[in-house]
Amino acid sequence: MITLFRILTLSAEKMEKRLIWDLPTRLFHWLLVITLIVQYVTAEVLDDAMQWHFYAGYFALGLILFRILWGLAGTDYARFSHFVKGPVTVLRYACNLFNRDSPAHTGHNPLGGWMVILMLALIATQAVSGLFLTDDVFLDGPYRSAVSEATQDTMNFLHHNVFNVLLALIALHIAAIIFYAIYKKQRLAPSMIHGKKATEDKAISSSKLLLAALLIALSAATVYYAVEIAPPAPVDDGAYY
Repeated sequence: MITLFRILTLSAEKMEKRLIWDLPTRLFHWLLVITLIVQYVTAEVLDDAMQWHFYAGYFALGLILFRILWGLAGTDYARFSHFVKGPVTVLRYACNLFNRDSPAHTGHNPLGGWMVILMLALIATQAVSGLFLTDDVFLDGPYRSAVSEATQDTMNFLHHNVFNVLLALIALHIAAIIFYAIYKKQRLAPSMIHGKKATEDKAISSSKLLLAALLIALSAATVYYAVEIAPPAPVDDGAYY
């Protein structure tokens, strides 16, 4: 007698692989991975690399801004409306998390969807708080001189403590990918490379590359304005050394 698991496996094998993750979403994902690695290395490993840490932070801010816009106007499975579910749906999914026979989701599953939101929020907090910091030697964030010392202390606290939470979340994310691959036989990582999944749901019709290009330009222009044009001029305290 063929088990239910075998039936589901055979069914999945017969499913057509369809394009689910658009090219901009996939590029965002891997560029964010690279950016986080660069930020860690320039802050924790290399000496005299803080300027590159600042640059990576600005780039991360642009990535997050693009992903927010793409989550509102991008392709079907990349939109927040598709994968951000209510508490009842999330709880129901969590109760079946260790069921090997539970069907795979075409896009982000209910728990994964909230993981995306939390990750975006934490990285945004890191990037924004970094705009108010200093390396205590040569470099100041563009808004450091515009705020009080109390605000500077708050941003410094956020930047260093949220970073630890982010590291824990990244470890959890990697563990979840391994868990789904080994325990549930659902390989999530390859689809974020080639964009395709075996599913009965409809594929996306295109990656909306023209729209993506416009949103990338808008995100880059916004970050440039925020970092280079909008900040007030540093206050000259009259001290000379």
